[in-house]
Amino acid sequence: MYYYKFKISFDEVEDFERNIEILSSDNFESLHQILYDCIGLTGHELASFSVCDTKWNKKQEVTLIDMQDERTSEMPTYEEEEEFSTSSNIPKYIMKDAVLKDFITDPHQHIMYEYDFIRPKVFYIELLKTLPAKENAVYPCCTFSAGILPKPDEIPVNPEDDFLNDLLEEADEDAFDEDFTGDQIWDDSQTEFDSF
Repeated sequence: MYYYKFKISFDEVEDFERNIEILSSDNFESLHQILYDCIGLTGHELASFSVCDTKWNKKQEVTLIDMQDERTSEMPTYEEEEEFSTSSNIPKYIMKDAVLKDFITDPHQHIMYEYDFIRPKVFYIELLKTLPAKENAVYPCCTFSAGILPKPDEIPVNPEDDFLNDLLEEADEDAFDEDFTGDQIWDDSQTEFDSF
């Protein structure tokens, strides 16, 4: 029997790192549980794993609950020059049914862990080693922990969100000026019907 040693990083916290050891015969649900335990997440939100290639292109998705849609799924293909891409028709599996060793195809496998789809947090998981399991060891376990996950109100806001919110506020302020509400009399001669 073998175990995997994974390194977990979180881009929003520079010194954030966790190392996890888990048996190759464990499922993704066990990985999900040890992740939220050692990271400090509540475990009450939806989550998913995306098995990726070396460029972090998503190849397979493993979800907490069945989220398969009616479309047929197929393994996505990516052009060599593409740096990152996602696809909605990638194959989907459920965590409790998906055994890790069936998805680990690369000695340095990349996996994304997306937690909480309302306030998303994306963790990057890289396989460091595959080793024979130790006799008296308890798996899964966290073997290294550095950095603290910020509280939800401390996580930096995406600047694009501020831009969109400002734009929407300006649109709301201007939405009901007198030209919009119809306080002026409409003149059909101002409309060019030839352009339609």
